[in-house]
Amino acid sequence: MKYSLQILTIILIAFALGACAQATRPGEEDPVAVPDARDPAARVPDPGVETMPLDPEGRLIAAALDDPDSPLSERIIYFEFDRSEIRSEFEDVIIAHGQFLADNPGIRIRAEGHTDERGTREYNLGLGERRAQSVQRMLMLQGARADQIQVISYGEEVPAAFGRDEESWAQNRRVELVYELGGM
Repeated sequence: MKYSLQILTIILIAFALGACAQATRPGEEDPVAVPDARDPAARVPDPGVETMPLDPEGRLIAAALDDPDSPLSERIIYFEFDRSEIRSEFEDVIIAHGQFLADNPGIRIRAEGHTDERGTREYNLGLGERRAQSVQRMLMLQGARADQIQVISYGEEVPAAFGRDEESWAQNRRVELVYELGGM
């Protein structure tokens, strides 16, 4: 008897709590305020859409990154086998990105280190990180701040090419510079 009384009490409490919840009937949803699209102050960017930051003159910064005549349009730095030293042909590219970051302190970038498939997973993660850190150091020598640059290593996990030959491996030994457009 005592046991069934406890169960009955629990059931009654559950029903009482359920009755306290506010039910929404179909068609009776809370009204949503819709801003007037003609009002510039009411325009709120969709959080799912990437927005491009503006420089002080109001121009899109993305234009500078996508200009094919600019070294900023190059965002992949390639490395020799089992090396993390910056090759001389990529120094101007990294210098340009470093100066761009120094001139635009609100911009963030990810230096994503990659390797080819040769070597152990652990070794390749470390090598990818050393490559990304080499690029980070050079960016900072140009005035970029450490908090603007996130270093990530993917090791061999995200190949650019899937072949098992020197040409494919060379494409995979890289650091990709990825500008983060959200939150700027």
